[in-house]
Amino acid sequence: MFSKSSKSSSSHVESRPVVKSTPPSIISADLRIVGDLSSDGEIQVDGAIDGDIRTKSLLIGETAHIKGEIVAESVHVHGTVNGQIKSKAVNLAKTAHVVGDILHEDLAIETGAFLEGHCKRLPEKQEAADSRINVVGGESGNRITDRLRGAVAGPSKGAATATVGNRDGDKKAFASS
Repeated sequence: MFSKSSKSSSSHVESRPVVKSTPPSIISADLRIVGDLSSDGEIQVDGAIDGDIRTKSLLIGETAHIKGEIVAESVHVHGTVNGQIKSKAVNLAKTAHVVGDILHEDLAIETGAFLEGHCKRLPEKQEAADSRINVVGGESGNRITDRLRGAVAGPSKGAATATVGNRDGDKKAFASS
């Protein structure tokens, strides 16, 4: 009943480093700041700021008044903003009053929000590999590339033809003389 068993029961538990979440920096309603703010975390603004804000996450309360550019990963606006907002995700609550352009990837506007300005969707960043060009031809790749560069810079004596393909497999032929 209570005998030792030769079976070894080992339970493996993965240990992950504990990541402390930091509380947001709060600008209270009775505080007015003239100058720029920069943070790697979250900022909650209920007061007045006359300056630019750069942060990871920004919450603009109903009593907040911001005059300046905002650059953040996410912005939730419940108060007043005069200036450009550049963010991946922008949410305008029904109490929001924004005068300025919004550059965004995702935009949500609740009924009742005020917006005077342009909204422009920013394309999601593409990998650097998408801009890579594959050169295929009878000559070595470096010689073809050099000749193509020479065609752009100026005329060359010989002609070179190269096949250039993109990641989708589409191929085009370029010639220089």
